[in-house]
Amino acid sequence: MIRRPLAAAALALCGVGAVACGGGEVSGTGASAPAAVTPQVGQPAATQNRAADTAGQGASRPAGSETDITTVPDTRTAAATETASTETAAKPLAGKRVVIDPGHNGGNYRHAREINKLVDISNQKKACDTTGTSTNDGYTEAAFTWDVSTKLAKLLKARGATVTLTRSSKTPWGPCIDKRAAIGNENDADAAISIHGDGAAANLHGFHIIMPKKIGGPVDAVVEDSARLGQDVRDAFHERTGLPYSNYIGKQALNYRSDLGGLNLSRVPKIFIECGNMRNATDAAKFKNRDFRKRMAEALAQGLEKYLTSAR
Repeated sequence: MIRRPLAAAALALCGVGAVACGGGEVSGTGASAPAAVTPQVGQPAATQNRAADTAGQGASRPAGSETDITTVPDTRTAAATETASTETAAKPLAGKRVVIDPGHNGGNYRHAREINKLVDISNQKKACDTTGTSTNDGYTEAAFTWDVSTKLAKLLKARGATVTLTRSSKTPWGPCIDKRAAIGNENDADAAISIHGDGAAANLHGFHIIMPKKIGGPVDAVVEDSARLGQDVRDAFHERTGLPYSNYIGKQALNYRSDLGGLNLSRVPKIFIECGNMRNATDAAKFKNRDFRKRMAEALAQGLEKYLTSAR
C-alpha cells in the first residue's frame, strides 16, 4: 500500500521496505528490520492525478461495488422452535463480533493536512493515514479494499456474525490509524482484519499477512491470538485463491511488525492482509476482476471462521 504523491503535501511513497501502511519495518522472523529505503520515484500518471469520486472510495470505483454497510448486525431469523444445534450449524459465527478495516480512503488525497497529522501509536508517532496505492492503470487500493471488505461483511453476516466496518462510503477521509484500532476495541471484536493491496516493484508478487509484535503496549496481550488468526487466514487465502506467498516480504507469507498503529493499539486479535502487489501485472489483473475479488472475500471469510470456531 504505497502512498500517492499529493499536490497539497508531498507524502513519501510507500511500498517494499518503505512505509507500506505507515511503517518502514518489515520482518519475517519478528526481528527488527532495517530502516526504510529511499522511496520509488517516477510513478505513473494514474497514481498522481485522481478524478473526483462520488463515494469517497477512490477514483476508480469498480463495477458492482457494494453499498454502504458500515455496521451489519447479527439478524438471525431462525424460528424459536429450532434447536440450538441446528441454529449453530446454520450460523456458525452466531454471537461473534468481527471488525473489518478497508484500508485507506479514496478521499484522503483531498485532505493532505488531516492525513499527515501525527498520531501516537504507543511506541512512536505516525501519520494519521496514507492515500494508498493503485494498479498502473489507476484502479485504486481504496476502491479495492472497499469492495472486498463489503463482500466479506455480507458473507460473515450470513454466517451469523455481527460485523462493523471502520469506515463507510460517506466517510470523507481516514479515519486515522489510531481510530481504526479503537473501533475494534470499542466493539470488543473477537477478530479484526485490515485489508490492503501492496505497491511494490513490478517484478514482485504474492500476498502476505502482517501480525503484531509485543511492544510493551496495548497489543501485547493479543499477540499470540493474532498470530493464530494470521495463520488461519493465510492458509485459507492461499488454498481458496491459489495466490502465491509473497516473494519479497515475510516467511511463508507471515510478517511481524511493530510500527503499524492499527496493530500496536489493538486490544483485540488483529491482522493486516496485503492481498497481492497492485503494481505486478499478474496480481493486478486479479485485483481488477470482480469474480476474483469475490473469491478473495470468500477465502477471508473461511479463514476467519476457522479461527473463530476453533477451540483454544
